[in-house]
Amino acid sequence: MDLFENILSVSVEEIELELRGFSKIPWFDYWLNPRRLRGSDFLMRWSQGVWSEHRLEQAVNETGKYYAVPYGPSGVAPTDDVREFELYFERLDKAGHGNIKRPDLLIFKKSDQNIIDSFIRDLGGIEELPFIEEEKLNILLDKSLIAVECENSLWKAEKMPDFNSELKPYKRLGGKLGLKKNAVLPTVILKEEDRGPLFDWQNSNGIKIHIWHVFYDRAYGLSLDDAQRLIDEGLIETTIQIFQAPGGATTKKGIYKIYYHYAYPVGVSEEEPELESAYIEDKNGHILPYVKFKGGKLKLLSEALKVLEEANTR
Repeated sequence: MDLFENILSVSVEEIELELRGFSKIPWFDYWLNPRRLRGSDFLMRWSQGVWSEHRLEQAVNETGKYYAVPYGPSGVAPTDDVREFELYFERLDKAGHGNIKRPDLLIFKKSDQNIIDSFIRDLGGIEELPFIEEEKLNILLDKSLIAVECENSLWKAEKMPDFNSELKPYKRLGGKLGLKKNAVLPTVILKEEDRGPLFDWQNSNGIKIHIWHVFYDRAYGLSLDDAQRLIDEGLIETTIQIFQAPGGATTKKGIYKIYYHYAYPVGVSEEEPELESAYIEDKNGHILPYVKFKGGKLKLLSEALKVLEEANTR
C-alpha cells in the first residue's frame, strides 16, 4: 500500500456512512481521484485530521509564549483538491521520503518565531519541509522544545459511555488496573506501525515526542516514553483493527488505545466547530457528498503548558 492509500485508510469500525440508492458509479472517471475514492468516510477522515492538527497549532500559537509549525506531510498537503493531494504524496514517495515518519508538529518558543519563519521561507515555504533532508533542518530541530504526533476521533469525549469510569483490577491484566475490553471512552492512540519509526526519530534528534489526541470537545496527550512504559508494564493491550484504503485494499494493524486516565489534558473547546457540507463532483456530474469540520477554537490547558515549560527549562 503506497503513502496516498495509507494516509487515507480508515478503520473498518469507524466507517459509519453508506450511500444508498445509487447505481454502480464509475469511480475511475473521477477527475479528482483516479484511485476510486470509495466513500464519504475517507474524505471526512482526511478533512477531520487536517482540522484537528490546525486546532492544536492555533491553540499553541494563541498562548503568546509558544509557536507551532507543521512538520509532517499531512498538515501541509493540499486540502482543496483530492487529486492535488494524491500528487503531493506521489511526489513525496518519489523523493524517497514516503517511508520516513516525522511527527506532525514542532513547537518552539515564541521568541524564536522570526528565526524559524525566515529559515522556512528560505527553504521554499512550509509545504517543502517534508521533501527536505533533516540534515538541512538543523535550525528547526535545534530550537524545538517538543514534537507532537497528532491523532483525532469523531467523538464528544464527555458523552462517551465510559467517560469518568474508574480503573479496576482485571484478571486478563494480571490483576493490574484497567477497563473492560469493549469500554468506550477517550483514549490516546498510538499505532504499532508508527511506534518504532517515532522512537527512531526521537532518538536521532534528541527531541521528545508527545501524542496529542483531539476529540470534538477536548484533547488529551502523553509522551511517547510514557506510552511505551504503559505498554511495557502490561497496562495497555494491543488492539487489532482492520483498515480499508480508498482503493479497497484492507490490512490488519495493531494500535494501542491508552486510557485518558494515564494522559494529561491538553485542551478544551472554547468554540465548537461547525459541520459543513462539502462534495466532489466528477466530469459527468456525479456528486459524492461528505461532511467536514470548520472553525472552532481549542484552548491549551495548564497541564499542556507545564509540559512546554519543562521542555523549555531543559
